[in-house]
Amino acid sequence: MEVESDQERKILARFKSETGEESGVLFDLPINISVTQLTSICNQLLEQEENTPYLFFVDEKEIVKTLDDALEVSKVNTENVIDIVYQQQAVFRVRSVTRCTSSIPGHGEAVISVKFSPNGSGLASGSGDTTVRFWDLNTQTPHHTCKGHENWVLCIAWSPDSSRLVSGCKNGVILQWDAETGKQVGPKMKGHKQWITSLVWEPYHSNPDCRYFASSSKDGDVRIWDSSLGRCLRALSSHTQSVTALQWGGSNLLYSSSQDRTIKVWRPHDGVLCRTLQGHAHWVNTMTLNCDYVLRTGAIVRPSDGVDPKDKLAVAKLAKSRYDEICGEKGELLVSGSDDFTLFLWNPESEKKPLARMTGHQQLINCVQFSPDTRILASASFDKSIKLWDGKCGKFIATLRGHVQAVYMIGWSADSRLLVSGSADSTLKVWNMKTKKLEHDLPGHLDEVYAVDWSPLGDKVASGGKDKVLKL
Repeated sequence: MEVESDQERKILARFKSETGEESGVLFDLPINISVTQLTSICNQLLEQEENTPYLFFVDEKEIVKTLDDALEVSKVNTENVIDIVYQQQAVFRVRSVTRCTSSIPGHGEAVISVKFSPNGSGLASGSGDTTVRFWDLNTQTPHHTCKGHENWVLCIAWSPDSSRLVSGCKNGVILQWDAETGKQVGPKMKGHKQWITSLVWEPYHSNPDCRYFASSSKDGDVRIWDSSLGRCLRALSSHTQSVTALQWGGSNLLYSSSQDRTIKVWRPHDGVLCRTLQGHAHWVNTMTLNCDYVLRTGAIVRPSDGVDPKDKLAVAKLAKSRYDEICGEKGELLVSGSDDFTLFLWNPESEKKPLARMTGHQQLINCVQFSPDTRILASASFDKSIKLWDGKCGKFIATLRGHVQAVYMIGWSADSRLLVSGSADSTLKVWNMKTKKLEHDLPGHLDEVYAVDWSPLGDKVASGGKDKVLKL
């Protein structure tokens, strides 16, 4: 009697998208088929370009090299049909950040916030020296130094069309700057009684003129501003303690988290409080939406889009279609991180109860971010670790360890394959999502790293911290 070797064994399989759509075709596949061969079959089946990359899973286990690695061969009934779930990855690849190309001194105090413009061509920073600086990415030198604040600049936010920037300081004053000239636009915007904690703009597809933005403060208020008039349109007051973070969603809802342990959902255009999300046992520090990346890059027009970049309405329509692709019928997902060491996953447009509670961190959670493709959620904590979770259900995936002090901030590469983290241990670290391991260690800062941002174009990372230096 001849025994069939593993090389000759075949199984019946069908391809299934991550949303559950089945391709009707059944394949008789050798058990030792490789990922490269699966990719080739999948591309032909879906009539894609030959080099579109995919990830493949069987029973939620990723096929890393060959199918038999992911299957327990002895338990497989060759007469049953096996579902191979495919996930399309970004076609472009972001190269890992491997070295510091320049250290740019200039600030006289700690660099507290660093942000690339949505189109990736500009970079701005806010500092304890009361200035906002715009940097020239080509020459890697200071472009404009903007003076107007009289106290530490705590947060900055670019308008979705990359033309302007707003900054908020410890005195509760907000200023607006022209990114081209570095000049102040309009009057000082006053109203908050204590320092500014967060600034967010209305998404591009909701308003291509980029007129409105929101601010939150330690005074417990959220304010909606008209940037053209430099005027506060309405103050939303319902929180009983400092507001810690804001998110302006793509369905025209505004989310605010607070030290009063709640998250509030507002309609910014008439100031109506829709619902209050409760569950955290301590201060809520940070929030992220699964559509953060598409909202940030909404106004970017690529040559393949076939849209005139000067036609605002056409660009807004494009931005809306990108948003709909991510959020679709299910709506936005929000994740909150807290001083109670936990994270909550919410469906904030319609439900008050959390979808999932994520536990495992040993200290407070400082920063959470969805990957651009929304599949993975990363959380950074004072317990020196970063944890990865499933972006749809909140299931724990892995812990990234390597930092020796608190992790302050994280940022994703545009292709979702890499993650960068900045820490109190004065280093940046780049993590590989395929291996879930450290890819590169980036020392160089002389003190704690407070701010880090990965350019939406994927080509650069900027960081700033206590040593007053901006690094690219």
